[in-house]
Amino acid sequence: MPEVIKVLLFSIGSVAFLFVLSKLLGKKQVTQLTFVDYVIGISLGSIAAEMATDTETPFYYYLIAMAIFFIFAILLSIVGRLTPWLKHILKGKPSTLIYNGKVQYNQLKRSHLDINDLLALCRERGYFDINNIAYAILETNGQLSVMPVGSEKPVVVSNFDIEVEQASLTNYLIVDGRVSFSGLSEINKDCNWLYKNLNINSKEDINQIILASYNEKLKKFDVHYKDPKINKNINQIKSNQQK
Repeated sequence: MPEVIKVLLFSIGSVAFLFVLSKLLGKKQVTQLTFVDYVIGISLGSIAAEMATDTETPFYYYLIAMAIFFIFAILLSIVGRLTPWLKHILKGKPSTLIYNGKVQYNQLKRSHLDINDLLALCRERGYFDINNIAYAILETNGQLSVMPVGSEKPVVVSNFDIEVEQASLTNYLIVDGRVSFSGLSEINKDCNWLYKNLNINSKEDINQIILASYNEKLKKFDVHYKDPKINKNINQIKSNQQK
């Protein structure tokens, strides 16, 4: 078999195998990765890259190596849930960098940070004055969790004697030109009801709609069209009706 074909097949195989492993390991954003997750991810990527270009070593050697790293990650996850103390050793534990408004210098040293690093992390969270922070905790994924002092806490509805409606998910009936049958079933409606209310007479009419939602409490549709001219005309009609 030509070397180019081997590289092509091995590359496809390594990407496919990594995709399967990533699905099995679960969903994590890059900012949520711990040091162990980061090391395992780099190792898997390095092995997969080597597999894609090495046409002499049997490809299943690399699959075995990636499988071992995968099993190691799963075992760490299981052991971490069963023995919290081992989880702290492997993944670390949060560090309180600011306690009751005071910077904890010893915790900064343990985290290998200086005061400038702490100030930068605070600015990333939107706090440019460290005196506005009561507690700041450096999580195991490197993110800084901040609790502001009482006077700097954001005002929310619960601070007032106001009743608000329970939050609920928006019910989308058409997404990118396709009818959402699950959305219709949520409100116990069918396609005929949808077509009638949105004046849909053909597939072209549906394809013109990029997003359509329905507020069951207000009995109101919110429709967005792919053609900006149609959106403009709809908005004009609504403004005229309000007048």
